[in-house]
Amino acid sequence: MVRTDLALEAKESVSENEAGLYGVNVEEDFNPETNIRVTKVIIDTKNAAKVLEKPMGHYITIEAPNMVEPDEDYHREISRALAIQLRTMMPEEELSVLVVGLGNRDVTADALGPHVVDNLFVTRHVVKTYGKAAFQNGAVNSVSCVEPGVTARTGMDAAEIIKGVVEETKPNLLVVIDALAARSTKRLNRTIQITNTGIQPGSGVGNHRSPLTKESMGIPVIAIGVPTVVDAATIVVDALGQNPKSLGEEFCFGELSNMYVTSKDIDGVIKRLSFTISEGLNLALDPGELSEVE
Repeated sequence: MVRTDLALEAKESVSENEAGLYGVNVEEDFNPETNIRVTKVIIDTKNAAKVLEKPMGHYITIEAPNMVEPDEDYHREISRALAIQLRTMMPEEELSVLVVGLGNRDVTADALGPHVVDNLFVTRHVVKTYGKAAFQNGAVNSVSCVEPGVTARTGMDAAEIIKGVVEETKPNLLVVIDALAARSTKRLNRTIQITNTGIQPGSGVGNHRSPLTKESMGIPVIAIGVPTVVDAATIVVDALGQNPKSLGEEFCFGELSNMYVTSKDIDGVIKRLSFTISEGLNLALDPGELSEVE
């Protein structure tokens, strides 16, 4: 089967008999002024989770067709939409937040997470040293970040490194950013998914690692991802204009399922999207910007 990390695509790919699947609620909101569509998929039964092959929880998908364009004003609207949706998943009290940039900095299509943490406004060291006085005694979230790298370089699962940091710094919220895989080429680099179910690093390319979830980390985990790759089998299916399930078991993708494709301008796309996501995070994590995003 063609892989996808997007719950929205998993819901779209179910058969007609499963279209009214019990335990899946979908809410959609479209802003014609910004051309941004926000779709919420809520999976609240074990059967639905099994059919969609996604954990139970909330999945928010922000689709912006012009996300790949170098339009600063448009990307500012995307950052604002991201901040608004993040706020719906975050506790309202002051937080100690650890932001994790997953991925390989040396592989451009997988470098989203590391580039996002490069642009974050981190405050934990300032709060520890000067307290709230450094922020005019107002509300402030303690924000720190880490880039765990990849197992081939460190010899450790990202989950092992992050678990150690969590136990030492004791944040009460974990936010992880990673590149995803999409089923549809139309959503490549044009979609942001936010979920409260955590993430399994490497799952998009079939390279499963230990999961980053509330159960494994001991604190709530919010995952943010952008599909930056599709496998070659997806392109074949799109070209045939068919649902992969309709091709039958006799159709063999062979080595196509081991090949991943990204856009030719991925360098510029990652640079823009990482800044857009970091700005959304900075807005969401700054209590002083509450009125700005609501």
